[in-house]
Amino acid sequence: MIRSSKFLVFFWIAVLLSSLSITAGTAQGTVPEAREQVMLSFAPLVKSASPAVVNIFTRKAVQQRGPSSPLFNDPFFRRFFGDSFNRAQPRERTENSLGSGVIVRPDGLIVTNFHVIEGADTIRVVLSDRREFDARILREDQQTDLAILQLDSGNEELPYVELGDSDELEVGDLVLAIGNPFGVGQTVTSGIISGLARTKVGITDFNFFIQTDAAINPGNSGGALLRMDGSLAGINTAIFSRSGGSQGIGFAVPSNMVRTVIAGAASGDALRRAWLGAKANTVSAEIANAVGLERPDGVILSDIHPYGPALRAGLKSGDIITAVEGQPVFDEEGLRFRIATGLVGTTTTLKVLRPGKLFEVNLFLEHPPEIPAREEHQLRGPHPLAGATVANLSPALAAEMGRDHFDKGVVVRDIASRSPAHRLEFRSGDVVVEVNGRLIEFVSDLRNETAGPRPRWNLKIRRAGRIFSLSISG
Repeated sequence: MIRSSKFLVFFWIAVLLSSLSITAGTAQGTVPEAREQVMLSFAPLVKSASPAVVNIFTRKAVQQRGPSSPLFNDPFFRRFFGDSFNRAQPRERTENSLGSGVIVRPDGLIVTNFHVIEGADTIRVVLSDRREFDARILREDQQTDLAILQLDSGNEELPYVELGDSDELEVGDLVLAIGNPFGVGQTVTSGIISGLARTKVGITDFNFFIQTDAAINPGNSGGALLRMDGSLAGINTAIFSRSGGSQGIGFAVPSNMVRTVIAGAASGDALRRAWLGAKANTVSAEIANAVGLERPDGVILSDIHPYGPALRAGLKSGDIITAVEGQPVFDEEGLRFRIATGLVGTTTTLKVLRPGKLFEVNLFLEHPPEIPAREEHQLRGPHPLAGATVANLSPALAAEMGRDHFDKGVVVRDIASRSPAHRLEFRSGDVVVEVNGRLIEFVSDLRNETAGPRPRWNLKIRRAGRIFSLSISG
């Protein structure tokens, strides 16, 4: 029985090999005629794209205070001489950091990560051919962790990588990551797209990332994630790691978001993205059951802004948006990304589910409006808020500050050093809610309430969603 089974196995293997032999003989061009036909290599792609990936070296001065002598760490010594004897002068030290960047235009426009150049006093860019250039910052966008730099290369055209369409990516696509990990020099790693539209990463305000298993390590930040056609799929930004090294889970900002940050950077235009003008929540299983959906799908609108394009497009609370320009949306972060990467001044199509019907809505993409006008003003006088620069919150200012578009009131924009507001530890981003029982809605209200001296000041401040009450003698 065993012998007959083995015989059958060998018989079918022989038939298969014979079949393959016949096929190989009859198929045209199956016999390799050159070495290139039997080699699978990324070398041509790397050779074409790697000159556009650069190393970025930054330097910044940091003020550091420290004990002038290790003796002051001894409590017995401090008991006799006091802590005041140890008021060492601030010492300045220099911090150096390393990252990567990608040239995206022949005139030397570079995309990198915001965290690579944050706070830098000098930025030096080194090309793959070892030429070095100073770079200046054209745009910093902390919300997406992107920054745009400009090299002064004269009239010389530099190698560059074209931006691809990140919406064309599919899970399983081959990609290459190019950067300078650990400062060892330009390095190429390969992998696949492991996931798309990752929105629960918590890296930036716009959480919408490409996930890849191509090895990304410290120093790769700001480098290129390339498609097989040589176009830029995204900018490598972060890794998930318990050890500090690559564990096969890396994240990149999609090229479509990169494109919106680049737009207008060279001309100095302010970065302003399109907005929906509505609050949205992910459709959970409970919501799906309540509205009669077969499965959780899309995002449900809970509030419509009176100055937003959603209202003008006819959207209502309770509407469920399932797709933007044919791209499905599964949560509020995905919806924000799809709207924010749209071209302002054009129309995008939303697929909307309203009880009883499924239809499409044309949404005109526009900037958040500055209503009310910000009326930025520095407060002066004998009161606790003296030295604070305040402004009226509007959708435009909220977007600029990375806040909810629906936020209202008077927000602190800046605090003058050594001012009363500084000593009382008010912060940029605080919202003044009340002064002596008077509700503060506009800067004019606050100016009126702080126009003269008071025996006592009772303030209510909103900070990080919490209300704080302060009572201060005049």
